[in-house]
Amino acid sequence: MVALYPTLIAPLFNRFSPLEDLELKQRIEALLARTGFKSQGVFVMDGSRRSSHGNAYFTGFGSAKRIVFFDTLLKQLAPQEIEAVLAHELGHFKRKHIVKRISFAFALSLGFLFILGQLLDASWFYTALGVSTPSTAMALILFFMAVPAFTFPLTPLSSLMSRRHEYEADSFAASQAEAQHLIDALVKLYRDNASTLTPDPLHSAFYDSHPPASLRIAHLKGAST
Repeated sequence: MVALYPTLIAPLFNRFSPLEDLELKQRIEALLARTGFKSQGVFVMDGSRRSSHGNAYFTGFGSAKRIVFFDTLLKQLAPQEIEAVLAHELGHFKRKHIVKRISFAFALSLGFLFILGQLLDASWFYTALGVSTPSTAMALILFFMAVPAFTFPLTPLSSLMSRRHEYEADSFAASQAEAQHLIDALVKLYRDNASTLTPDPLHSAFYDSHPPASLRIAHLKGAST
């Protein structure tokens, strides 16, 4: 699916065209050369057909990786700001955040499968949830109904790991592009996407995968000095 999505599936829902802005293209190619990132091309997606939300992402696997910008993002940001945003995304790649998250999810899945295996023949598991006829299918259904109650306390740990990755990606971006350019881009994106700049600290610490804008900006200013 990862290999087929960029070339066969995604084009069914959106139109992708090569990036035509020469100045921006030169900036991106220079950034990719500096960071050692190889891609099959840089494309623009017609995200404006459904939303005004600006975004950019990597897709594909191995040598089939490609960079995609929403057309809305190109309208919102200046070339140097787009370069800084891309440097942030490259930071996730260079710091192996995707590999770390996949590994964490893989280990967690193995742990859950082990627990499920122990519960398959445990009669108390079924009776505690009001089921009188045990079966493999019923065990699977009950397990996925019960698991969220036990994984909920782990939410802040997952959020903390994600926010730490965002800081690391910001630091990488500041080393490859101007930190002020990323700050300017963040302010525009938070504004245009109607994101709050001052979330409740407790709620943010528990749920948010990205640090609040004020903390990210302070961190970037510190990284640039």
